[in-house]
Amino acid sequence: MANLIGINLAMQTTFNESGEVDYNAYEKLIEQYIEAGVHGLVLGAGSGQHPYLTEAECNKLYEIGIKRINGRVNVICQTSALNVDEVIRRSRHAEKAGADALMILPPYFEGPTDDDGLFEFYREIDAAVSIDIVGYNIPQSTQISVSPELLSRLQGLKNFNYIKDSGGDFTIHQQYIQSGGGVLNGCDTIALYAFLAGTKGAIWGAANYMPRETVQLFNFVQEKQYEEALALWNKMLPSLLLIQTTNYIPSVLYAAHLRGFGTGILRKPQRAITEQEATVLKAALQPLLNG
Repeated sequence: MANLIGINLAMQTTFNESGEVDYNAYEKLIEQYIEAGVHGLVLGAGSGQHPYLTEAECNKLYEIGIKRINGRVNVICQTSALNVDEVIRRSRHAEKAGADALMILPPYFEGPTDDDGLFEFYREIDAAVSIDIVGYNIPQSTQISVSPELLSRLQGLKNFNYIKDSGGDFTIHQQYIQSGGGVLNGCDTIALYAFLAGTKGAIWGAANYMPRETVQLFNFVQEKQYEEALALWNKMLPSLLLIQTTNYIPSVLYAAHLRGFGTGILRKPQRAITEQEATVLKAALQPLLNG
């Protein structure tokens, strides 16, 4: 079982002005994030605009990324797809390339939504790979909620050892933790409280623009420096609340570019934030920039 404790940064994908993946910028960015102290990188994450990447692009990102990372931090590759055979093909490729774990969404468009159907989906994938599977609960995007009861069943599979919970329901999050499995918070605005509740760590999109701060927050909680954690959290929270309630990915990439991480370029159909939105975001970032 991979040790995914800590901050697993849901890494952006770097694009050039023509909308092509900029692999040189991508390797530079990996170095920046590792230098910032993150415990893991999630390649092909939602924050990396996974739905708008081809399978070939994902495979190349994973191969280049894993080689560049070279065991210095954990590597989680998102291998989500609607077709089960494609998920298995993508997953086996990532495993062969050297991934430590796979992040896989449930069948998010007109697939099964009942517990038995979801269990079978993951069971078939689990049987085809030999590394950890990180399930993914994000009901606001998939219209599927992984129940605590289903999570307990899934934990009986040989490789299903973690779940990323982006749902934001703190009651369910704590039920997940009580199940005894590996829980990684994915909802930015409850991160501090998830750490206090005992979650193993996070798969965190906003870490793209504040990698050092997210690591420091996690470390403060581990070291029981709660006053310091709360003070840092209060600097982080204004921008977290804003991005969570507006255009998440465009805002994260804008903030990251502003702070020197990545190219800031989106792939269509994503659209850049407006000048007015940028002004509001800069104001929300001020507590971080000032201290």
